[in-house]
Amino acid sequence: MTETTYETLDRPSIEEVDVSDLMTDVLAIPEHLRDAQWKAESADLRAWDSEGGLVVAGMGDSAIGGALARAVLGDQASRPIFSSRAYGLPAWTTPDTTVLCASYSGDTEETLAAYEAAGALGAKRVVVTSGGALAEQARADGVPVLPVAGGYQHRAAIAYTTVATLHVAAMCGAAPRMASEIDVAAEHLEELVSEWGPDGAQDSEAKALARSLHGSVPVVVGAGMTTPIAYRWKTQINQNTEIPAFSHELPELDHNELVGWTSAAAYGRFAAVFLDDADTHPRVKERLAVTRELIAGQAASTHIVTSRGQMPIERLFSLVLLGDLTSLYMAVLRGVDPSPTTLATELQDRLD
Repeated sequence: MTETTYETLDRPSIEEVDVSDLMTDVLAIPEHLRDAQWKAESADLRAWDSEGGLVVAGMGDSAIGGALARAVLGDQASRPIFSSRAYGLPAWTTPDTTVLCASYSGDTEETLAAYEAAGALGAKRVVVTSGGALAEQARADGVPVLPVAGGYQHRAAIAYTTVATLHVAAMCGAAPRMASEIDVAAEHLEELVSEWGPDGAQDSEAKALARSLHGSVPVVVGAGMTTPIAYRWKTQINQNTEIPAFSHELPELDHNELVGWTSAAAYGRFAAVFLDDADTHPRVKERLAVTRELIAGQAASTHIVTSRGQMPIERLFSLVLLGDLTSLYMAVLRGVDPSPTTLATELQDRLD
């Protein structure tokens, strides 16, 4: 394809490329957090006790909310919380485990299989979805359904699946309630939307990072809480920008992938983005700085991006928002409409 470079990342330039207006959904993340909290509470779940913890069964964009919720909770989680991306459930799942089946469309075949497996096991089930076969089956079985607003690209519903997981974790005794923290995060994100959004400065962090990453293959590195966020950045770049991108985590990266950077420049333009946070282990912070120095000569560019905010959930979602906007700006720089996922659709058509 012929790429068009849009030097100015202003609203008219973005709207020219983003014909399906995915930007509006990304800018609405603060409101999505509030709406998700309202929807979860309106489902009127009664608390129960799951000694086996919580398994979040889902795929793709519906699964990442479970991983983000687990990262937010950190050591506040009092029982295991695990994300399962597969047909079925982990072998260790027991009847005293709660299984949250997450599928935005409600028609994800792997999640439907996990729903059936949880039922056969006798585990407590909860569903988060916008409809589809999953909602129909859950209602027929008397399984609680946490509704998700419809009409979005699956990846734009990230706030809904994250908040739903936090709510179910609290209800099943695996974690404390997070309602007030969610409200604070939504308020903070509104400020970041103004700073990083299309009407913000041309040299804002999101726009500057997009320009620097343009024309390269990004490798996004997380650590601790930022590890699942790094994966979210990778998948957003894949889907919105239609280019390869990869993710890894520290300190594991230093024990294997680091050596691969020795000859990275000979194989292409690779860029490294390190996601940092106030709670990152001090030794990992040292590793981050040294790793950046060691690969700099083989990288097209290297970046350290630090979360913003006080509480874990606002810091986490600050990086989610930054990654979403950066990937959208990268798509605009390539002249690629960020909404269609042609290859994923073709895959599903072939499997049907």
